[in-house]
Formats: sequence, C-alpha cells, structure tokens
Amino acid sequence: MTAETDIAQPLNADAKTAEDLFRFLDGLNIEHKTKTHPPVFTVAESVSLRDEIPGGHTKNLFVKDKKDHFFLLTVEENAVVDLKTVHTIIGAASKVSFGKPEKLMDYLGVVPGAVTAFGAINDTGNNVTFVLDADLMKHEIINGHPLSNDATTSIGSQDLLRFIEATGHQPLVLKVTA
Repeated sequence: MTAETDIAQPLNADAKTAEDLFRFLDGLNIEHKTKTHPPVFTVAESVSLRDEIPGGHTKNLFVKDKKDHFFLLTVEENAVVDLKTVHTIIGAASKVSFGKPEKLMDYLGVVPGAVTAFGAINDTGNNVTFVLDADLMKHEIINGHPLSNDATTSIGSQDLLRFIEATGHQPLVLKVTA
C-alpha cells in the first residue's frame, strides 16, 4: 500500500523520507496504511483521530543513560513509564534521562513530536536500542508517525517487529509500563 505524497520531509538531509519508509515496507511485503492529517505534537492532540484510525496508538520516549546508550521506548499512548526505574528493565547503565533533540535527528531522523519506532530506518549506526512495551504489542495493529507528525501509519504488530529487525536492530519486547 502507499500513502499520499504530501507528508512533510525530514530536516536531516541524510534521513529517509516517509516515501523511503513505505518503499522499504513494500520491499518486505509488509502491509501498511497511512492517513495524513494536520500535524500533531502530543498524544492529547492526536486523540481526535482515534475514531478514524483503529489499533494501538503509540507514545515514544527517546532516552539515554549516563554512558550515552540511547533507547527508544514505544508504549501505548496512555501508558505510564517510571523513568526512575525503567533502566533496570531495559538494561541501561544508569537511570535514564531524555535524549537531546540533536541526537534524535542524528540517529532517528525525526524531530520532537514526530518520534517513532519507524525511525529505526535512519539508525544505520545501531546507536539506539528499540524497546516495545509488551502491553502495546498485544494490539493486532500498531499506529505510529511515518517519520513526520502529519500522518499516521498502521502496521501489524508482528510486522513492526519484522521491520525493526530488517533495519539491523534487535527489538526488545518488555513490560516497561506501570
């Protein structure tokens, strides 16, 4: 499947675009569906889309430990992550803090407000560990931004795992939410 082509493009010249992502998914024979919409920057702003887009909707936390190991925690949009203890679950070297927007752009090719597990396509240096919450993965369909916040791409949960693996990452499925 393909999406409309008026999706915003990344600011990092080396970063893949939404169209690159869709071609990559097509090459893996992964079914996907994308709906364009006005840009949304927070979970609260995206709630109005729920009736139009079924499945599990995501919230993404880009964090790092004191040794500059980066993690992307992808959880269900209303889930709570305890940042004081999550390091013990994900294998971080210390408590985690949010990663800087510059690293988000460098590694995942996205800006704050557009953070997504689909950013794995841009992490060619394997700088980020992708952690998918076990509760989120119970959904048959997972929804995330296709590298920009003016669209939502729907993909099967098992296909999301297959996509991340195809980018050279080994995704972790862990219970990271309260």
